[in-house]
Amino acid sequence: MMRWSKPIHHVAGILNPSIDKRSETVRFHMQHLLDWVEQTYTSKDDLPMVANLKSYSRGFWKGLFTCYDHPHVPRTNNDHERFFRQTKTRHRRMTGLRSWNEYILRSGEMVVFVDDALHQSNVLSRLQSVNYLDFKNERLRWSARLREATKRRRFRTNPSVYLEQAENAYCMLIGQS
Repeated sequence: MMRWSKPIHHVAGILNPSIDKRSETVRFHMQHLLDWVEQTYTSKDDLPMVANLKSYSRGFWKGLFTCYDHPHVPRTNNDHERFFRQTKTRHRRMTGLRSWNEYILRSGEMVVFVDDALHQSNVLSRLQSVNYLDFKNERLRWSARLREATKRRRFRTNPSVYLEQAENAYCMLIGQS
């Protein structure tokens, strides 16, 4: 097991950001390291480590090198994960619910940014700059989302009552009582 720490340390060294690194250079070094690991670690006990390293690298390959050419792109998504975890924790404290799927479905995918926006000093001026027509359209879209979530919840709670009410509403529309 200790033998495997050497390639991992090499990967960390290659991916460690610095001012003079470019994506082409890092990509080149990573590819050569993966080739070296595959040629060097050939025993039966090493095959899971080699396969795992290659699989992870292949899975992240497309986005792995972006941060070297674009300094505004973070190397990891740890900050985003921390931001979402804090938002989920606040939601859990407010509602007592562990899952926040319904909250996101009901409130929209941008709800995680609301709490952050409320703590910004310029939130009032930003809200005042929104065009009324844009606000109205977004409000209609949000209301439609709420109606759909309400229908799903009512159906899950009591399907027979929900279907009976839907059938009665349909009959009223076509003129059958």
